[in-house]
Amino acid sequence: MSGSRVALVTGGAGGLGSAIARTLASAGRRVVVADLERAAAERVAAEISGLAVALDVTRPESVSEAVARARDALGPIEICVNCAGWDEFRPFLETDDALTAKLIEINLVGPIRVSRAVLGDMSERRFGRIVNIASDAGRVGSSLEAVYSGAKGGLIAFTKTIAREFARFAITANAVCPGPADTPLLAGMIEKSDAGRRVIDAVERSTPLRRLGRPEDVAPAVAFLASEEAGFITGQTLSVSGGLTMA
Repeated sequence: MSGSRVALVTGGAGGLGSAIARTLASAGRRVVVADLERAAAERVAAEISGLAVALDVTRPESVSEAVARARDALGPIEICVNCAGWDEFRPFLETDDALTAKLIEINLVGPIRVSRAVLGDMSERRFGRIVNIASDAGRVGSSLEAVYSGAKGGLIAFTKTIAREFARFAITANAVCPGPADTPLLAGMIEKSDAGRRVIDAVERSTPLRRLGRPEDVAPAVAFLASEEAGFITGQTLSVSGGLTMA
């Protein structure tokens, strides 16, 4: 049955990823909660009767092992949500090659790597949904996030190319772009940055809906794009930002 399709959520134990995992499970998906933090993934998976797998998107062997374990336990992955991500507020001239490499590896190369691991099975089954969690920073830029913005912009372009290349297999690929969201990751970023709090306060004041996003604001958009009903929507970039960015 279509409702029991297998869905992989990377970063599935985080604030946004766990909300997506729960929403997909409520839609009847069999969810694989994949996360660097195995214990946290197991807690989320236990809530939703899902499967927890350890996954480090920066390590090719970890990606291969996680996808193989999910396939062996539940069957081929038909829905892939690339949510694993990381960032740090830093003025561009204070960044270095090590930070640049880390940001690109997690936020761009990681989703590319995971997508490559699942698209073969999707192509054979002639059904697939790729939903990449990008960011409005990748659409319009963001102060203190130059490299992160570049990586997310690259993810948006990658998503559109996958949409074109795999359309003949009835596979869709779309990007969801949250604005700043009230998550543990953002809280940690603010704590480590003197300017971060000022930037986020300014963003909140500039948002027409006058608040930061929440994980539960983003998850339903992801679930829709992962659904059968969204089968004619591909290559699109959807902002979920309270109106912070438009068009």
